Amino acid sequence: MPGQLAGRGRFLAAAAAGAVLIGAALLLAGHGGGAVSRLEQIASPPAQEVNLDPAAVAAARRKARAQAGPASHARVVLAVPPGEASTPDVAPRPTPGGGARDQTDAEIQAELGDFRKYLATIPPTTGKRAEVISTGEAAAPFDAPGVVIDVVRAANEIARTPYLWGGGHSAWRDKGYDCSGSVSFALAAAGLLNSPLDSTAFESYGASGPGRWITIYANATHAFMTVAGLRFDTGGLRTGTRWQSSMRPVNGFVARHPPGL
Repeated sequence: MPGQLAGRGRFLAAAAAGAVLIGAALLLAGHGGGAVSRLEQIASPPAQEVNLDPAAVAAARRKARAQAGPASHARVVLAVPPGEASTPDVAPRPTPGGGARDQTDAEIQAELGDFRKYLATIPPTTGKRAEVISTGEAAAPFDAPGVVIDVVRAANEIARTPYLWGGGHSAWRDKGYDCSGSVSFALAAAGLLNSPLDSTAFESYGASGPGRWITIYANATHAFMTVAGLRFDTGGLRTGTRWQSSMRPVNGFVARHPPGL
């Protein structure tokens, strides 16, 4: 008898648990499975990809500008001949831990000055000809002008950093760089630019047409450059580096170059 009662108790407990599970399932069904969907979204967030489609980039920029409103910071930008970019001796540094915000021109200039000093301590990677090496960095021709070698050295510093829309514009040192931010970083570090430019502004940068050593290709949605025949382009990040040995079509792009190069 006690064994029968114990068995019946186990049966009743199992039946009660089953009823609870059925009730929970009906409740979720009555809500259209919303709770399950939310849990699935938390457990498996959708993968995000960088969209480099020109139309999508243009739409994102228009939206960002509309949200930014009139408070956007207008930068003072100047394309200069090799070695003539100004760097003030004394300028305020960004406040540590200040959070995300636009840096002032003086702050960008100060960071540029620090980085140029750092860049001078890095041995240049050079060879008989320009080439993309196994690390994803570029080797400049040993007979290239010093400023061209500096552009390559600076570009190597961010060649494998992530693509970040708007990266390199509100702050010169950033977690990632977009197309024009990447080009701006390398040119500014070598003394060929004072502040970041967007792709539209690069359409009027420097001198018209291709340069002997450096050419910037720009339109309203994208910018990239060639240095000693190698392409420095965020579109190349699909291979893990901005440096590419192959060229891309340039129809629809304006060609510009730093004065004298």
